Amino acid sequence: MDTAASLAFFQNLYTGVSLYVVPELAAAAVPPVVAAAEAPTPAATPLPAPAPVAAAPTPDIPAAPAAPAPRPVPVATAPVPPASVPVPPVVPPAAAPSVVATADMSAAGPLFNVATLAELPAAPAAPPSQPGRIQPTPTQSPVAHIPFATLGSNPNGLLILVRVSPEEFKKLPRNVFLNNILKAIRLVMEDVVLVNVEHEKFPVALCSLRQQLAARQFLAFGKNLLDVAVYTTQPYEPVLLYGDTAFLGASEIKMLEYDAGRKKQLWQSMQRMFL
Repeated sequence: MDTAASLAFFQNLYTGVSLYVVPELAAAAVPPVVAAAEAPTPAATPLPAPAPVAAAPTPDIPAAPAAPAPRPVPVATAPVPPASVPVPPVVPPAAAPSVVATADMSAAGPLFNVATLAELPAAPAAPPSQPGRIQPTPTQSPVAHIPFATLGSNPNGLLILVRVSPEEFKKLPRNVFLNNILKAIRLVMEDVVLVNVEHEKFPVALCSLRQQLAARQFLAFGKNLLDVAVYTTQPYEPVLLYGDTAFLGASEIKMLEYDAGRKKQLWQSMQRMFL
C-alpha cells in the first residue's frame, strides 16, 4: 500500500488521537489525581472540650479617699484706723486736659468756618470831604438810617455786600459764580451773610451792621456800599479799616461773571486777603 494512502487511513481511523504519543509515556505523565480523589477522607477527630477555668479571686480594692475640701483663702482687709486718727478723703487723680490741635478742629463737627486774614495794609486817610458832608466813623454815620436785608445764619462770618433787586437777592445763594468764589477760599454759603443795600445811591452804615452782625470781613460787589470805605478804598485793593475791619471792593457780580480780566484781578486780591 502506498505510504500516503496508509497515512490517510490511519488518520481517519484515529481521528482526534495523536499518532505520535507513546502510550507508556502518556500514562506515566498523568498524575494519579483520580486515585487521590477517590481515597476515603479520614473522619475528623473531635477535640476535647476545654476544662473550665476557675476565676481568680479579685482582691478587695479600697475606695479612693474623697478630695479634701478647699480651704478658704483669707481676704486681706485694710486695717481700721482708730477713731482718734483722722482719715484723709480719697481724691481721684485729675484727668489730663484734652489737647486738640488747631488743624484738627475742622473734624470736630459742622462748625462755621472763618477765613484767615492775611496781614493787610491800613487804609489811607480819607481826603478832605466836601463842605457840608460828614466823614462817617464806626460808631456814628449820617447814613445810619439806610435799610438793608440779610441772608445767612453766621453772624461772625464773612459779609458780602451787594445792591440788587429783592428778587435777585433771594436767588443769590444759588449763584454759581459766587459759590465758586467762596469755594476757592475754602468756604461755603453757610459760612457767610449776604447783605443787600436797599437804597439805590447811599451806602449802608458800618455802625448799623454791627448792631446785628459781629463780622470783621467785608467783600463788596459794587460801588458805594459801605460808608467807611467810600473815600478810603480802591477796587481790588484789600485794606484794614480802623485796624479791625478787612474790606475788599470789586465790580458787580453780573460784570465779573463774563469778564476774565476782572475775575483774575478779584482772585489775586482775594489771595492777598484770605490766603
